[in-house]
Amino acid sequence: MPRKPRSDVGGYVQHVINRANERVKIFHTEKDYQEFESLLEEACERYEMRLIAYAVMPNHWHLVLYPENDGNVGRMMHWLTTTHSARVRARTKSVGNGHIYQGRYKSFLVETDNYLLTLLKYVERNPVRAKLVQHAEDWKWGSAHRRIFGTPKTKTLLSASPTPLPHGYRRWVNTADSPLELEEIRRSLNRNVPFGSLDWHIKWNASKGIKNK
Repeated sequence: MPRKPRSDVGGYVQHVINRANERVKIFHTEKDYQEFESLLEEACERYEMRLIAYAVMPNHWHLVLYPENDGNVGRMMHWLTTTHSARVRARTKSVGNGHIYQGRYKSFLVETDNYLLTLLKYVERNPVRAKLVQHAEDWKWGSAHRRIFGTPKTKTLLSASPTPLPHGYRRWVNTADSPLELEEIRRSLNRNVPFGSLDWHIKWNASKGIKNK
């Protein structure tokens, strides 16, 4: 069988997601979310990671990362999940009660084109699809809120997208995703395959010495 492309490479945008064990709720209060955002900021600084978008949900989170170097995503995710797990266990006095997260994170590469914009909207609209808020920017624990309502200091957590955001960003991010786009993103997530055009897939495979079918 042909091997799958190695996804933890520098110079490619990646969508990363991790869920709580058995999908239980791990973020209950504002302090819980603030603690994770603080750790996320520290993780980005430690591993020189560019964060394009994110959404922290009650029992999982999405990150859109743009690493410069091979292996940085794996190193960052290991530090972030283990550190966060330790903080949660210490705060809730539940050390020894099992895993906080369901296991290793999932991720897939994304073409820096309209595919990236599709993914960015998908991530930032996650709270809307979950019926937690009516508008993407209303969810305080995501990049849409930070882009629109953040201070110059808090906005520094976010790096510029390699594909510029559309004019009228606020209106755009509150336009519903198409069913086809949602299906394509979920397919990439479930199968761990890159999200992009056919030509981009071919170039990606060729760069890694993988034969196209």
